[in-house]
Amino acid sequence: MNRNRCLHVLTIIAIVGIALNLRPVIAAIGPLLDMIEVETGLSHTQSSLLTTLPVFVMGLCALFARQIAGLFTERSGVILGITLIFVACGTRFVATSGLSLLSSAVLAGVGIALAQTLLPAFIKRNYPNEAGRVFALYTTGIMAGAAIAASSSAMFAERSGWPFALSIWAIPGLLALMLWLWATKSEVSLKAKPSIQTKRQNFWRNRRAWELMLFFGVGTAAYTLVLAWLPPYYTNLGWQPSAAGFLLGGLTLAEVIAGLAVSAWIGHFNDRRQPLFAALFLLIAGLACLILAPLKLALLASLLLGFGIGALFPLSLILTLDHIHDPTEAGMLTAFVQGGGYIIASLMPLLAGVMRDQFADLTQAWVAMIIGAILLLILCLRFSPSSYKNIHS
Repeated sequence: MNRNRCLHVLTIIAIVGIALNLRPVIAAIGPLLDMIEVETGLSHTQSSLLTTLPVFVMGLCALFARQIAGLFTERSGVILGITLIFVACGTRFVATSGLSLLSSAVLAGVGIALAQTLLPAFIKRNYPNEAGRVFALYTTGIMAGAAIAASSSAMFAERSGWPFALSIWAIPGLLALMLWLWATKSEVSLKAKPSIQTKRQNFWRNRRAWELMLFFGVGTAAYTLVLAWLPPYYTNLGWQPSAAGFLLGGLTLAEVIAGLAVSAWIGHFNDRRQPLFAALFLLIAGLACLILAPLKLALLASLLLGFGIGALFPLSLILTLDHIHDPTEAGMLTAFVQGGGYIIASLMPLLAGVMRDQFADLTQAWVAMIIGAILLLILCLRFSPSSYKNIHS
């Protein structure tokens, strides 16, 4: 294997390494939420902010992607992002009050936003002929990190306490930072600037960009909803926190499998609507199981939700990338879509927390998500390949 090929593979590994660290700071919260509420005195609505705040900040920062791209190189922006995640996780070992946890959530949100705002352009530029596959690996890495954190956080908490279970994710963050520094040494002076030939588009005034944002946002709302509230839903039904954590871990593992399947087979679908329809039907079926028979169909529900969400997340971003060929403009469109989309998605855990405070139940939240998924089925009809030109209108 020649040197360029080795560097090529190493860089992909580094991208996946960064991706693995973009969700544990959020995913570790769900299985520990009841413990955190008892010891900090946070209400269900307040504790939902531990998921809502980082996702909201991720979206807010992504909306300023052009400014961020002007301030940082892709390499340095990702370095700062993963460093902030490392600090946010590390401080949770000693800063355990409700306010401290919420502050670390905001800090983590900024770090995640920096990394995932700049990485799409990096992928599009360095892997122009296989951007879809690399991006699918990247999104699969995100879901794998969530799976590991969700399934193990309750175990760590039982052995060493919940502050340790939240702070241990600083270690893989440090390892990912070192790997990224090593793999991207040749990128030191490379700026993320728009191509001279490309006219910068105002996506705020583009209807298709807003459609993509809405699609990504509502789809990701399903992800943030189950990430925050599936374990508490089952602990409220009598499950142990570790069992609820494993259920969420199984769900996120199914997401990883779905993401790998998307990476392997996405090239066979020039019309992305076909796999998108399949993903949405799986999501609706999983939510229906949670409503109709949550105890008897717990495993089936987690698998259906995992496969649906796991395919929907990368497909939504791949669909966005399909609309623009220029790497920097594609990165800016992706940032716009993720920015507004994550703001939309951040509201779902908060809504579920309010519903749990009001009704002591989460059934209404699952129903609301089904309605959102049905709306996505209707919107999906508009995304024919011939319609991609609408992004330039």
